[in-house]
Amino acid sequence: MRLLSRALAVGVAAVLALTSCGNSDTTSSAPADNGLEKTTLKVGTIPVPDSAPLQVAIERGFFKAEGLEIQPEVVAGGAVATQKLLGGSLDISLGAYVGTFLAQDKGAGKFKYVSDSYGAAPGAFVIMVKKDSPIKTVADLKGKTIAVNVLNSVSQLTAEVQMKVAGVTATPNQFVEKTFPDMPGALENGQVDAAAMVEPFITVVSKAGGRIVVDEMTGPTENLPIAGWFTTEATASKYPKAIAAFQRALGKAQAIVAQDRKVVEETLPKYTKIDAATAAVISLGSYPTSLSETRLQRVASLMKEYGYIKNDLDVKSMILQPPAS
Repeated sequence: MRLLSRALAVGVAAVLALTSCGNSDTTSSAPADNGLEKTTLKVGTIPVPDSAPLQVAIERGFFKAEGLEIQPEVVAGGAVATQKLLGGSLDISLGAYVGTFLAQDKGAGKFKYVSDSYGAAPGAFVIMVKKDSPIKTVADLKGKTIAVNVLNSVSQLTAEVQMKVAGVTATPNQFVEKTFPDMPGALENGQVDAAAMVEPFITVVSKAGGRIVVDEMTGPTENLPIAGWFTTEATASKYPKAIAAFQRALGKAQAIVAQDRKVVEETLPKYTKIDAATAAVISLGSYPTSLSETRLQRVASLMKEYGYIKNDLDVKSMILQPPAS
């Protein structure tokens, strides 16, 4: 999502601040000597649920066991991460598939996804309105202003898909860029008619009486891939052993959070300002444990269908599969 990074008082202060990703390792084994080309990786991250596996892998010493030190750096979103990756100030970053595919299609660079991170699930990506809004159905969104965290993002794409399903056509000028923390206020004061929201803001607005008009991840967008960890083709070629070590360590954490929501709930307050009570009730997406060409192709196909990209994207070439063990 592009996800996903962008104060209002009380409940809204729930998100933005990555704490120092403390290295409170729970593994006592010494770091492995894997002949890594480099042992420190600078990783772009966003203080949202998508990043939970990275935090878990750091805390449980999975990276250390591979001989890696991870230096997390908060980035504002995929566009910033892309520039930092291309400039060499980051080695790997979290990024929404829509944004990275757009950059690849425009020739901004050549990118490789090294791990999946987050996928759609019921209730985690929705379009909301304030409690007294006249908008009752998706069809009522025709011609209405809709806040999205970034223009031409997964939130906008899936809003367009849901409107088409309802028999209305979205227009580019009805989408307005607002950061997620600003969306509740923009809804309340009438700056926008609706907002494409994620947690914990869905929960915040719902508590204030806001209504969900549609779950954006239903029908053609059900279980849509949202974000993953990516790098440049150049970095992947220069540091193959280090990247493979990152994949192995993160994969262990991904498998843990995929099976146990409680781990995510316990982890979120450590690297975001989502408190424990909110973490226990918010809707979470899924945590896929492998990169799937078929799944990612769904994103690229939707993007071409809705005019986001001009060419058929070779998704397979953008997936860096872990080396055979």
